Amino acid sequence: MTDSQGATPAGGGVRSWVLGGSRRIAGSLRIPGDKSISHRALILGALAHGETEVRGWLRGADCRATLTALAALGVPVSETGEALRIAGGGPEALQEPPDVLDAGNSGTTLRLLAGVLAGRPFFSVLTGDASLRRRPMRRVVEPLSAMGATLWGRAGGRFPPLAIRGGALSGIRWRSPVASAQVKSLILLAGLQAQGETLVSEPVLSRDHTERMLAAFGGRVRREGTAVRIAGGQQLRATRLTVPGDLSSAAFFLTAAAVRPGGEVAARGVGVNPTRSGILGVLERMGAEVRCEGMRQEAGEEVADVIVRGRRLRGTDIGAAEIPALVDEIPILAVAGMLADGETRIKGAGELRVKEVDRLAALEGEFGKLGAAIRAEGDCLVIQGGRPLKGTEVSSRGDHRMAMSLAVAGLFAAGETTVHGVECVETSFPGFASALCDAAPDCLLREVVMSDA
Repeated sequence: MTDSQGATPAGGGVRSWVLGGSRRIAGSLRIPGDKSISHRALILGALAHGETEVRGWLRGADCRATLTALAALGVPVSETGEALRIAGGGPEALQEPPDVLDAGNSGTTLRLLAGVLAGRPFFSVLTGDASLRRRPMRRVVEPLSAMGATLWGRAGGRFPPLAIRGGALSGIRWRSPVASAQVKSLILLAGLQAQGETLVSEPVLSRDHTERMLAAFGGRVRREGTAVRIAGGQQLRATRLTVPGDLSSAAFFLTAAAVRPGGEVAARGVGVNPTRSGILGVLERMGAEVRCEGMRQEAGEEVADVIVRGRRLRGTDIGAAEIPALVDEIPILAVAGMLADGETRIKGAGELRVKEVDRLAALEGEFGKLGAAIRAEGDCLVIQGGRPLKGTEVSSRGDHRMAMSLAVAGLFAAGETTVHGVECVETSFPGFASALCDAAPDCLLREVVMSDA
């Protein structure tokens, strides 16, 4: 067994963070590139004609899985310093992969590439790790089959691996029963290759990174309320772009500052796309001071320096219509609810039951060990705030957002908190432990690695 202070050691093994409480949360942070935007930049760069240069992309395991899959499809990619160069030749340049494409833990990789591969006239197979192979895929299989692709999956197409025989597609009008940026994006990527027009509508608007990124590559998309149209047969043009910092990653530090009166954190250069920045409105509603300074545009996305100053928070209700704009931030918002006065209710969060784990059950189980009064009721989460937290041993359950949220909760717990299974954080935020030590230097975080040999 070994340990290190504030850094992630190399090598394998089961990793845990051990940390104490913190009296002060402050700092100015540069956050790694946005994971959702990075995936889309890599994929659209491969589908465009010419060399695309991407800076600031997230070099986490999930985006690496997308990059590896694109290379296996014959896309030339190279890294020079901070720049990633993708030599795209359009969808027609993609080649049948010689082996199964492994998306690892990345649902975005698997689902978006399924949309790309549905339009290509060859056979391919997409799989992932044990967690990803338990995630539902009917919402992928059904629209792509309706467009003319042939797909097979386990349990009648319900789960990966997915085998795809792509080919000539026809545009469709598809009404998605859930607001899902991944479902919308895979249909748009298939529609880009289809004959005719494709329209996909949602009950409420989900993240619109794909639509914005398509426009940055010269694509023509049109939004009509909660529906998006795309004409097939368009040719994308290579471009140069910089990926903004990931607000979902910044959220852990912004929330830590919000719940500590006098705390203050500035996250520099993060994306504040309105379909993504719901957490800022919720923190402000709970009583925190929230400012966005230096607003600008990068790759079609709004970018700003986000500053949050802590005050005594009060509980709030988060409605189902708000969920698409903050779905990834619910674990850390649960921490805010635990430390606020009064009750916080998060409604319509059923999508969290089909993430890396059943996040609603995980939140109830793991935060409950810390002494929080939190319960999952169907697709709702109910939190009675104001109860003191007590350090203990908790588990990420293999979920990167659970791991980071539990670590933040540990900053406000009496005694020592141990978060087991933190290796999953590499999927979205390499260097999180070091950043946490910078923002809360007295938490005395150390990382313990137990060999799995």
